[in-house]
Amino acid sequence: QVQLVESGGGLVQPGGSLRLSCAVSGFTLDYYAIGWFRQAPGKGREAVSCISSSGDITNYADSVKGRFTISRDNAKNTVYLQMNNLKPEDTAFYYCAGQYLYCSYYVDQYNYWGQGIQVTVSS
Repeated sequence: QVQLVESGGGLVQPGGSLRLSCAVSGFTLDYYAIGWFRQAPGKGREAVSCISSSGDITNYADSVKGRFTISRDNAKNTVYLQMNNLKPEDTAFYYCAGQYLYCSYYVDQYNYWGQGIQVTVSS
């Protein structure tokens, strides 16, 4: 059974850091690109970052460039999102998702989704 499980979320003050993890099982991670998405109340699902299956290509939303870093450890079946200098506007429910080999701008091209995890940035 395919599973993607997010962890590492929580409450942090502005300027703080969190590292999200996406633990994958049920499919071969080294053949899949993994994206991070987020959704705030009343807003659509937003692409945050993505890493290709090999790790050689990464993408970031303009709003998080220079602050967030995506990485993967296929041996551990885990993808990470390091979030630094967090801002209140980063508050959202964060999801990881997978698609074969390459990152995509389009949400509906991702085959597998986690249940999501809350990130709240507030003083």
